[in-house]
Amino acid sequence: MHLNHLFVFLFSIVSFTSVVAQNTFDIVFPRTEAERSNNCQRCLQLFSQKPKEVGFSIKMDKSNTLYFEINDRKWFNMLFKNAGDGIAVDIITKNRYDCSELFPEPQQIKGMLLKPVYAPALKKTLKPTTENRYRVRVGKLPALFLNKEVEFNILFLSNRTLCRYNTIFNLESYQWSLLDMGMYLDSLTYKTKLSSKATGAEYSLKQKTLTFTIPFEKNKSSYSQEDIKPLYDSLRLTDFNIKKIDIKAYASVEGNAERNLKLQQDRASSIVQAMQAFQEPTIETKVSTSENWVEFLNDISDTPYASFKKLSKQEIKNKLVGSTSETLEKYLRNHRKAIIRLDLERIDKYKDMKTEVIIDLFNQAIGNDDIDQAKILQNSIFERLKGKEADPNLLSSMEIPRQLKYVPFFNKNSAFRYLKDERNLLIAYKELLELERLAPKDKKIKYNIAALKMRIWRHNVEPVQQDNFKTELLNLKKYGIQQALIDRMLVNYHIIKSELYMRQRDYTNKDRSVGFILKNYKKVPLQDYDYLSLAQFLTYYSDLESAEHLLQPKMKMVDVNENLLFYYLNLTLVNKEIIQNPEYRTIMLNAINLNKNRFCRLFDESHKGGVTFQLLEDYYLYNTYCENCEN
Repeated sequence: MHLNHLFVFLFSIVSFTSVVAQNTFDIVFPRTEAERSNNCQRCLQLFSQKPKEVGFSIKMDKSNTLYFEINDRKWFNMLFKNAGDGIAVDIITKNRYDCSELFPEPQQIKGMLLKPVYAPALKKTLKPTTENRYRVRVGKLPALFLNKEVEFNILFLSNRTLCRYNTIFNLESYQWSLLDMGMYLDSLTYKTKLSSKATGAEYSLKQKTLTFTIPFEKNKSSYSQEDIKPLYDSLRLTDFNIKKIDIKAYASVEGNAERNLKLQQDRASSIVQAMQAFQEPTIETKVSTSENWVEFLNDISDTPYASFKKLSKQEIKNKLVGSTSETLEKYLRNHRKAIIRLDLERIDKYKDMKTEVIIDLFNQAIGNDDIDQAKILQNSIFERLKGKEADPNLLSSMEIPRQLKYVPFFNKNSAFRYLKDERNLLIAYKELLELERLAPKDKKIKYNIAALKMRIWRHNVEPVQQDNFKTELLNLKKYGIQQALIDRMLVNYHIIKSELYMRQRDYTNKDRSVGFILKNYKKVPLQDYDYLSLAQFLTYYSDLESAEHLLQPKMKMVDVNENLLFYYLNLTLVNKEIIQNPEYRTIMLNAINLNKNRFCRLFDESHKGGVTFQLLEDYYLYNTYCENCEN
């Protein structure tokens, strides 16, 4: 998976505001639209026709040398064709947005200009860096900016005239990792992704999840037995242990914030204690607490109190007293709750036995043709291998006759071999191809072969005939594979196709594959990490609008995934039209409640993890930042 921080930018056409008194070298600043049109016609036309995949940025190396980087040499040469075509860098410091000072006046040049570099020097010194990227030196950071928070904007010049002014912002984007297709063991078993960047993964052979919402009474940390009874009943009816418990505890917004969060922490602790009473193994626990601003602001939208949405949090709290609080209690009481997610794992009754003993029992069960018992024992062996309590080579000690009725055991061993270690991809694939000869119509084997073949194609392990492979995927339906699973594979098929087309600079066919993904992803059940991956994938291909539309419906949910929420903010904070929507305040307050420090870091330098501190050019964002991050 390849990260792309480089080619996301926010541009603005030249505005005719004043220029700070400083050295502007030989740059002409147009005073009228007509003057700009006359001098910038070719430049503006090139930008209007620029493929959205073409991107650029300013990078600084360890010696503080600044480089213009771009991913398309042909477009670069068209843009910098004539002697008066060039680049200048505007260095902006975060001090411009000091909260103790007045809101900054808009300026055409926000910081300090470096000497422009023109076409002859640009084309002469442009050099390749990594695959499909090129860079050229455009200046050096002056000593007076060392140890200061700085960003670099780009002035594009034509006929030595300022034609465009670009602000770079940082937005993580990735080539999408394939949707997890799972592998058939007894049933379809998926890997559980730990992060959107796929830095690691684990899987569970026998796991399920339960989700509950438990309300709390005002000012009380105890819970009603009636409220928690469905949770008790569900646990009594299973043979599972609680592996993890994730509690998101919410307080209503009235009253002291610190007291509210302490109350919610106590409520969450009481639930954890009750759950731990069910079992001896210690439950891995994650608890988060916050005030429920999202549902409060949503609920008052169509009431006489809708004007509260324009107030600061403290101003709202000051009004939520006395009769106002009593009137709004019909909403507030629904905001005090805990959303509980339990990850359960089936109890292994052989867990105290040595692996060698379990393998002997498995072989006995196979010898006695006790298929059901053999399945249970095979899963117990897998649990030990999964936990690295045993050597994977022990699988070869399982004495399974190569007969049709034992095909499921061979299939599970091969599938598990891959799940345990992706380096076994080709070994497992070839084992399954051999097994297919014994059971040519077995749907689990057909599905597993297709899933592994997709990985082989993605990683270019062996050649894959693309059209034939697509036919194989479509034919899975004949063997009883559900259409939703086939659709998931077809989305993966076009993820790979889009990457291939992108490398070939075949943007038309790349767009067709991306269009297929956008049209069909709704047919496929997606988890939060899938939504995040899809949004980053669309951003990678410069389709920010589709990425925003994908995430927007989830943003007003109180239990929205934190990574989804912050990625949505990354996408939209630069969009003045979106942030002017009153509902956007609700989304930002939710982010501040979930992780205030992470919200404030969005306004750090773009090359150090922030989106861009130049977001603070917007008065509304400036006030929000100063209210929440500078106190």
